[in-house]
Parts: sequence; C-alpha cells; structure tokens
Amino acid sequence: MSVTACPRGPRSSPVRADATGAASAALRPVLEAPRRPARVLAAFPSAIYLEVRAELEPRVVAVTTGGAVRLPNALVTAGTPPPAAVGDEAWVGDGAVELERLRLRVRRWWDPAPPPPDRAGPARLAAALPVLAGVCDRSPRRPGLEGSDAAGLLAAGCARASPHDCVMAAERLVGLGPGLTPSGDDVLAGTLVALRHLGTAAGARRAVRLADRLGAAVAFDARGRTTAISATLLHCAARGQACAEVLAVLRGLTGGWPLEPALERLLRLGHTSGADLAWGLRIGLTAVVALTGDGANGAAQAGDGANGAVRAGGRGG
Repeated sequence: MSVTACPRGPRSSPVRADATGAASAALRPVLEAPRRPARVLAAFPSAIYLEVRAELEPRVVAVTTGGAVRLPNALVTAGTPPPAAVGDEAWVGDGAVELERLRLRVRRWWDPAPPPPDRAGPARLAAALPVLAGVCDRSPRRPGLEGSDAAGLLAAGCARASPHDCVMAAERLVGLGPGLTPSGDDVLAGTLVALRHLGTAAGARRAVRLADRLGAAVAFDARGRTTAISATLLHCAARGQACAEVLAVLRGLTGGWPLEPALERLLRLGHTSGADLAWGLRIGLTAVVALTGDGANGAAQAGDGANGAVRAGGRGG
C-alpha cells in the first residue's frame, strides 16, 4: 500500500472549516514535523486513514470521531470527518491535518500507552489467566487464523522466552490473513503489549526483554509485508501502545478494574480483530506467568494457558 504518486496538496476547493482534535502522543513525530503530503488510504463514516509520504513512524494517521475505536495512531475530533475517497490528497504536519474540506489542528495530546501499572505478583496474574481463557473460549467471536498453527508456535516460543522461536513464528504471522489489519498482526500486537506491560507489572525482566527483541523484529518486517495501516499499529504495539479496549483488559489483568466486562468489549471489536488481540494478550500473559510462576502451581497455570493458546491458534480460536 505504498504511495507511488506525489500528491499535489488539497485540490481546487480551499479548506472550508477549521476544527480541533485530541491526538495520540504516538503521532508527535509526524504531526510536529514540517508539513508533508499524504493520501487517503481508506475512508469510513467514523474514520479516515491517511498515509504520510515520509520515513517517519507512524506513517498512517487515523482521523476518527469520538465514538470510534481510539487507535494508538488516532487524531480524534468531536465532529464528523468530511466526505473523502481513497486516493484523495491531504497534508499532515505543523500541528495539523488538512483535508480538502477541513483543517484539523491538535488541541491536546493523550497517551496511548498506560502509565506504569501497579505491581502485580505472579499469583494475581496466574489467577487472571483462567478467567481470560474462559471468556475467550466461551465467546462466539473467534480469532481469524482458522487452520493455522503460527499463533501456537508463537505461544510456545514466548512461554520458553525464546527470541529465536518467537521471531520465527512472527515471520509467519506478519501479514497473515485478510483485511486492513490481518489476524496475524493483531495477535502479534496483543502479545507485544502484554509482554511489555504485564512483564513490567510482575517484574519479569525476561518478558520485557523478549518484547524488545520481538518488537524490533516485527517492526522491521512489517513495512514490506503487511498493510500500511497494520504496519503502523505494529510499530505502536512494539512501543507498548494500543487501543483503549486493549489497555482496559491490561488494567483488568493487573487488578485495576473488573476484567470480564473489559474483555467482552475487546472481543466485540471488528470482525475478528478483537478476538485476535485477545488471543495475543493470552499468549503474553501465559508467558509472563511461566516466567514468574511460583513453583508447581504457577507452572501448571502457565501450562494450561499455553496449551489453550496453542489450540486456539491451531483452529483459529
């Protein structure tokens, strides 16, 4: 989905309206850079996705309404985005996004990564694992990797804290599946944020180091092997940045608020994206429990979670 033609800037009609929005801090590199041309990659009633012609990351900016999913690369406006079509020209930078009929300036910033979580010991995370697994297993919303064992390979590699095995599994997962955010990418995104944030909460340095290694490999592979939108979301996940629904589940896992309602909201996202992200969280949580488990009980909990994640990957959930 790379840009091949140089946009000429907004076409004949001038900018007709000015508005303000709240931007993810992940967008600072592109929004605070000098103004650059962009084009519309996809347009929906509640979101417009723009690809910026730059080597900066994130390359894709999502202009969304307040009611849309708050992606980690979103600039959220209270109004409705103007009509747009794939291929339309735009400009991004100097603190604003310009479409043919709208200039949207950044009024404030929000953080797409949660603050450092309260410390959650192995016992708390081990107790959360069967709850997460049970909700996922009972849900009619299934992951999209039907017939693929790649997610199972990722689960096994993470549980062993093997960077080599995780990277090998990730090479199979990046770009795997249809849609703007393929299922394999969503599984990887969930795994990355879980390893980083739950590993930090549990003091599991091996999990955090694994997130660093796996994130670097995924970010390197993503640009040429998946959609531009999904590549941007994987870059965000490698830094621990995620949508609000994923962050809510992470807080639930560490005891910040009820887990099951947050997980149910996540599972309802998209056709399979919510379920794919949830399975990635399950893989990451299982790995953290395995790496911090206190004796036989922790190892048994992690083993059950890993087996469930392997089965989920093998049948697509």
